Amino acid sequence: MATYENSKGLAYPLTKMNFLVTVDGVSGTAAFSEVTGVEATVDVIEFRQGNANSLAPVKIPGLVKHGNVTLKMGYTLDSAFKTWIQECVSEVRGEIPRNNVQIEMIDINGGAPQTLETAGTGTRVWILTNAWVTKYNAPDLDAKTSDVAIESVEIAYEELIIPN
Repeated sequence: MATYENSKGLAYPLTKMNFLVTVDGVSGTAAFSEVTGVEATVDVIEFRQGNANSLAPVKIPGLVKHGNVTLKMGYTLDSAFKTWIQECVSEVRGEIPRNNVQIEMIDINGGAPQTLETAGTGTRVWILTNAWVTKYNAPDLDAKTSDVAIESVEIAYEELIIPN
């Protein structure tokens, strides 16, 4: 578990509310309120050789599978991230643009940068390789509330890298 020490030397776990999401090759800013679904599972293959003395199967690792990641964001006017979404989900498109997506948990208590633009000292990083948008949800619109308009995108990816 990632931790930081306070002035008394006590270690506390990191909070999950401070994070940064960047997409390789996509400039601009999109502020995300939630990231869910970063996961990897390894299929279990069971087999038994015909001449084995044991009736229990042998288990070996199989394919590694990744679930889709969902990013929720407040509606933004910045067009770079929106352009990437549009290129992925458009009916008329060429090759689907695949980019690496980096999700970085930021330690704001351990001498972290003053602005998100100068972040890069994250204490936990997840990299999604060859990622592309597979689903887009527009915000729910309701004239009776004053809630923030939240959009969501679902991203498929091929490999999860946890460098630290």
